[in-house]
Amino acid sequence: MAVLDISPAHTVHQDPRSFRDALGRYATGVAVVAALTPEGPVGMAVNSFTSVSLDPPLIAFCPMRTSRSWAQMRSIGSFSVSVLRDVHEDAARLLSSKSADKFSAHDWRPGPSGHPVLADALVWFDTVIETVTDGGDHEVVLARVNGWSDPSNDAPLVFFGGQYRSLEAPIG
Repeated sequence: MAVLDISPAHTVHQDPRSFRDALGRYATGVAVVAALTPEGPVGMAVNSFTSVSLDPPLIAFCPMRTSRSWAQMRSIGSFSVSVLRDVHEDAARLLSSKSADKFSAHDWRPGPSGHPVLADALVWFDTVIETVTDGGDHEVVLARVNGWSDPSNDAPLVFFGGQYRSLEAPIG
């Protein structure tokens, strides 16, 4: 019978940079959260998007409290999510920037609620905010999914180790 070694394998770090680097070892997909506001479309690239429940259909994401895009979207009460393909790195970079014009470089279409969805996304979701709760320097947004597109079998854009990457083989 093997004995479980519970001694620490590494030094325990407590600094924010080390924590960020450690979290960067968890590969995530990349999505765009967007909404149509009275001032026009706003959006941001996120890698905190996740499924929560199938029944009812719920998703979540975690925007920074200081995000100007999120501040504009939050009061609308609904938003779209476009999951990015591996060819969308430029879109992810643009939607992560402070650029005033984040929507002219790609083909966006209105989703069922009128919010912009990327025309060639892997899949998009149309949502309504259920709850927003405290998450430290972020907020945790839980949203009900009212509709979604047929998913594409193309390769996703992935974020790992502080870099955008692609999976080699699409789902077949």
